[in-house]
Amino acid sequence: MLITTGKVNDGVIQVDTKVLPDGTTVTVLAHEGDETFELNATQEAELLAAIAEAERGEIVSASEVLQQIRHS
Repeated sequence: MLITTGKVNDGVIQVDTKVLPDGTTVTVLAHEGDETFELNATQEAELLAAIAEAERGEIVSASEVLQQIRHS
């Protein structure tokens, strides 16, 4: 899985990464104005721990998660 950012120019999404192969499925999350969110201290600690895990490469692929869901 690749996470990247991009911008919309003339109605076309331009991704800030290398070229993706034709047929690649993507998910787009768009900000709606100046929306924000708040976390309590516990939630913030959990988020920071999850980010640190991801940065260390301690991740589970989306296909593995979907497979676990199907078998539960």
